[in-house]
Amino acid sequence: MLDWLQIATYLSLLIWIYLLTLHGRFWRCDQRLAPSGGERPAWPDVTALIPARDEADVIGRALGSVLAQDYPGRLRVILIDDHSADGTAQAARLAADGDGRLEVLSARDLPPGWSGKLWALQNGYEEAGRVPGYVWLSDADIAHQPDVLRNLVAKAEADGLDLVSVMVVLSCQGFWERLLIPPFVLFFQKLYPFAWVNDPRARTAAAAGGCVLLSEPALAEIGGFRAIKDALIDDCALAAAIKRRPGARGIWLGLTRGSVSIRPYGGLAPIWHMVARSAYTQLRYSPLLLAGCLVAMAVTYLVPPVAAVAGLTSGTPALAAVALLIWALIAFAAWRCVRFYGQSGVFAVLLPLAALFYSLMTLDSALRYWIGRGGQWKGRAQGRAVRLEQQAGGE
Repeated sequence: MLDWLQIATYLSLLIWIYLLTLHGRFWRCDQRLAPSGGERPAWPDVTALIPARDEADVIGRALGSVLAQDYPGRLRVILIDDHSADGTAQAARLAADGDGRLEVLSARDLPPGWSGKLWALQNGYEEAGRVPGYVWLSDADIAHQPDVLRNLVAKAEADGLDLVSVMVVLSCQGFWERLLIPPFVLFFQKLYPFAWVNDPRARTAAAAGGCVLLSEPALAEIGGFRAIKDALIDDCALAAAIKRRPGARGIWLGLTRGSVSIRPYGGLAPIWHMVARSAYTQLRYSPLLLAGCLVAMAVTYLVPPVAAVAGLTSGTPALAAVALLIWALIAFAAWRCVRFYGQSGVFAVLLPLAALFYSLMTLDSALRYWIGRGGQWKGRAQGRAVRLEQQAGGE
């Protein structure tokens, strides 16, 4: 048993040497949205699309932050009420207080083969019509500082980009959020290294769905949201469709403190559901990829602390020393992300514990899929249900 643990430990060391030196600098958290840096001769029109389903408790603050943008160009805001049962549309109109830039649209009935959010966005996009400029996708539980839209557009215009997206600051208050949210962001950056996403020569493509600015001509070129209508991880699917099309100008993804999620998770269960809803989708519903993912997570994150304890208790100091070195590398990799969220460095040391929980969430995601409950969100079954609808429609 100790021999296998030693092999796994040295394999983990090789993995971390690769991750820290050759894997897109994901751990540096250095891709940040900069201030716009002054005035431009002209600011293009922007249409903001905000899909909302049962968001009455947060829509006022989120919508208010969109309407309060100090953007010098024309801003049109379309809120798509996705069959809410809690008065979301009324709350939005009340928050707008007669601001003529807001339009509240009721989404049409969800057709087979579409995910709810993408159908709502398609409704809003069709309502907006073909207009030059940009489409800004903002979730109904995200609040933005007044300069966010200006900074997004300035970045897109200055670098000639088709898509600019930022990962919003997620709620990080209680113990479970402090333990799990910074690693969630770190794992996303490891899966899609931002430096690779932002390199037009690399195929890696990703976006963070809470805040995405799109060139309207690029969106029209892929056929609107129909191109990704059944995608459960819709933000990354959209980024891939935009970046990999012929003639693409490039995309950019980074971090910001200017956009924040205003919905706290309130404990372990909501975070668990957030991950379990789509983790197996990321693995393309493959049992083989699931097994590989779980083994990789174990070797990368769980073997070092286990080997450290085993080495110290079995009188194998060399094994313990290597394992503790790897654990230090793990904490080093997590440090900047943990500090970005203003948390104690202790949570960087606890990254293996967070990885254990994420492994269990991923396994649960597969179990949910296998029993037909994958992608549950606000009363809708997505993911497998959508795929089964498509299969039935093709028969």
